[in-house]
Amino acid sequence: MSIDPREISTVDAGNRQPELQRLVSEAQRATNEGQLAQAAALIRRAQELAPHHPAVLTLSGMHALRSGDFFSARRMLELAAAADEASPMAWLNLAMALRASRDSDAELAALERALRLDPYFVLALLQKATLLERNGKEREAAKFYHAFLANLPPSAQSSPSWKEAVLRAEHAVAAHSAKLEQFLAESLAKVRSQYSSNELKRGNECVDVLTGVKRVYVQQPTFMHFPGLPAIQFYPREQFEWLTALEEATAAIQQELLGLFADSSAAFVPYIEKPDGTPLNQWQELNRSLQWSALFLWRAGEPVTDNLQRCPETAAILAKMPMADVDGHAPTAFFSILKPRTRIPPHTGVSNTRLVVHLPLFVPAGCGFRVGSETREWRPGHAWVFDDTIEHEAWNDSAEPRAILIFDIWNPYLSEPERAIVREATRAVAEFNQGASPFSGAL
Repeated sequence: MSIDPREISTVDAGNRQPELQRLVSEAQRATNEGQLAQAAALIRRAQELAPHHPAVLTLSGMHALRSGDFFSARRMLELAAAADEASPMAWLNLAMALRASRDSDAELAALERALRLDPYFVLALLQKATLLERNGKEREAAKFYHAFLANLPPSAQSSPSWKEAVLRAEHAVAAHSAKLEQFLAESLAKVRSQYSSNELKRGNECVDVLTGVKRVYVQQPTFMHFPGLPAIQFYPREQFEWLTALEEATAAIQQELLGLFADSSAAFVPYIEKPDGTPLNQWQELNRSLQWSALFLWRAGEPVTDNLQRCPETAAILAKMPMADVDGHAPTAFFSILKPRTRIPPHTGVSNTRLVVHLPLFVPAGCGFRVGSETREWRPGHAWVFDDTIEHEAWNDSAEPRAILIFDIWNPYLSEPERAIVREATRAVAEFNQGASPFSGAL
C-alpha cells in the first residue's frame, strides 16, 4: 500500500488533520502487518473524519483488496483515482483492484492512465507487461518488460524483493530476443549467402544489437573526447599497412623481452600506481602491484633511454610506427606483463584521439581480451588496433605470465590541424593543473 499521510491537506481535513494523519499511518501499518481487524477499526474512524479524502479512499480500497472484497476495493479505488487523477499511484492501485476483479480491459485502461502521467513508472510497466503476457500478447509484453528492466534502479535490481519480477522480465525479454533472432536468421539467410562474413561484419553486428545478443558500447574517455570520431571497437587491420612489419619483428622482440626477464636490473614496475588518497575503485587489487607490471620504453612522451638501449630491435620497429606525439604526454610504449590468474577490470582510456596497438608476445592458453561487445584471444605475432575509450578488460586464467607489447598511435581520422589542437589543448590543461599529465592512463 502506498499512501503518504503527510499529503493529507488542511483543506480536506480541517483542524482534524493531525488525527487523520495518525489514523491513516496506523491503519496502513496494521494492514501491511496483516492485522486486518485492527486496520478496519482505524479505517472506520478515518472515514468518519474525511470520507472523501483520496488517502482515506485509497486506504479503504487497499484494505478491502487485502481482505478479498474486490467489489468494494474497486469502488473505493475508482473514487480515489477520480479524486486524485494526477497521481500515477492512484491509477496503479485501481489497476490492482481491477486485476483482482478479472476486468482486463479496465485494468489496461487504468495502467495506461498511470503511464501517461509517468512513462517511467516501473510498477505500472511491470503490471502492464504481466497483463499483456497473460493475454497472450508476448511480443508487446516483452517491450514493457524491457522498459521495466531499463528503468528499475540498479539498487532495486539486486534487491530480494524485486528478484522474482526481475527474473521473470529477463526470461521474457530473452525468449522474445531468441525468437526474433531465429526469425531474422531465416529471413537473412539468402542475403548472407551472397556475401562473405567479412563484408557483412558490421551488418551482422547491427542485427546482434537489434536482437539484444550484443549491447552498444560508446566511447567514454576519462580526459578528452574529440567529436565525430567513429566508435570502432577493433579497427580493420587493412587501415594500417605497417602492422605487417610490426608482426614480422615478433621473434626479435620476443628475444629481447626474454633478455629483460633474465636481467635482475630490468625496471619492471606496477602499471597501476595511484597516489595516496586517490579513489581506487576497480583498481584496488592492482594498485602498486606487480600482478600487472610494465617495462616502459616510452613514457609520457619521453624515451626511456636505458630500456630502449637494451631492446634495439624493439626500439627500431617502434621508430617506424605512427605513434602519437604530444610533448610531455605521448607516446607511451611498454611491455605489459600480466601474472597468472590475474584480471584487469573493465575500464576506459583517456582520449579517443589515440588508438592502442597490442602485439602479443607470450600468451598461454586461458588468456582473453574484450573490447565492448567483442572478445578475442591473443595469438603471438598477430597484432590489433582498438579504441581504448570503449570499455575493455583482460584476463590471464593460466598458470603462466602473459606478455604483450603495447603502444599508442594517432587516431587515423584526425587531420594534422586537429592533431595540433589536441597537442596544444593537452599541454595547456597540464600547465593549468601545474604539470599533471591528463594524457596518462590505463591502456
